[in-house]
Amino acid sequence: VQAALGESADSVDSDQAVLAAKRVAKTVHNGYTVQELGSDSVTLREYVSPSGIIFAVAWNGLTHPDLAPLLGAYADEYAAALRHTRREPGSRHRRIETDQVVVEKWGHMRNLQGRAYVPALIPPGVNIDEIK
Repeated sequence: VQAALGESADSVDSDQAVLAAKRVAKTVHNGYTVQELGSDSVTLREYVSPSGIIFAVAWNGLTHPDLAPLLGAYADEYAAALRHTRREPGSRHRRIETDQVVVEKWGHMRNLQGRAYVPALIPPGVNIDEIK
């Protein structure tokens, strides 16, 4: 089991094994904590609310991570929305928004970035632009 959106931060350690990553940093902000993991190909940041629930993940690196385990219970909803969303030719930014989760991907070769979050779980006072 990996740490996933809407789940407890207690499982973040399992992400280290799955991503072959090292814990890079743990930063406390006003209203949340960011736990950063790094591997050879991607840096992953998991945003944890004061109640210990992961409300967002963000990444950057050579590749996009496998989102299914990171999205957890929201993975099927995201996959269904992705199948029904038309890709804009030439666009380097993609946003998929469902009733419960938002996933954004952007970037270019060797600098791929993205974020996924559950708007209903974002702690009060936390701005969406802080998830990066």
